[in-house]
Amino acid sequence: MSKPRAITILTGAGISAESGLGTFRDPGGLWSRYDWRDLATPEGFARDPGFVLDFYNWRRERVRTARPNAAHLALARLAREGEAAVTLVTQNVDDLHERAGSPEVIHMHGTHLTARCAACGHRWPAPAVMAPADPCLACGRPATRPDVVWFGETPHHMGRIARALQATDLFVAIGTSGTVYPAAGFAAAARTAGASTLELNLEPGRNAGVFDAARHGPASEIVPEWVAEVLAER
Repeated sequence: MSKPRAITILTGAGISAESGLGTFRDPGGLWSRYDWRDLATPEGFARDPGFVLDFYNWRRERVRTARPNAAHLALARLAREGEAAVTLVTQNVDDLHERAGSPEVIHMHGTHLTARCAACGHRWPAPAVMAPADPCLACGRPATRPDVVWFGETPHHMGRIARALQATDLFVAIGTSGTVYPAAGFAAAARTAGASTLELNLEPGRNAGVFDAARHGPASEIVPEWVAEVLAER
């Protein structure tokens, strides 16, 4: 394969697991301990906003105290030093890519670090603790919610992501389960558009069959190894 001129990377919960942020669908993951219907749907929020906000307050504190690991740092190095244009898309709602130094990150599922008004859509930096009575900073209504994409909601930046998948030479999925759509369909879309596809994962994802190549192991080991190989080909 010739050297890629454009690389599109999708990261999932597996890349942040070694920073202490739990995954969702693995054995022992968050959805094995909590019901996602109560915590990650608009309906769950409407039923018990206090319970939902308490959960995200806890998650936000975990994010603020977590630190980028070697995989985050390696991807930042790739964007900084590599010849290929890198588009970094993440399903994660933490900011570890940014803190590692990645210059631009597309957060398709939003972020823990902003709040959003469920009434008017206004966004602002999330405080350490959010409560149901908190007023929106724009409209004043008590409709504060986490600025994350819940089940049944449309992910952000889908048009931009689709354009990147059409134009990329290499698509790389890192630390994803391959079960959550539309992200699970990105590899197939990139492959249909003519790109090579690579899976870097602890173990094969549900959509492993659409990848041309795969490497399995901890993200903090296999991602830096892959980045070093790409940079050595300059």
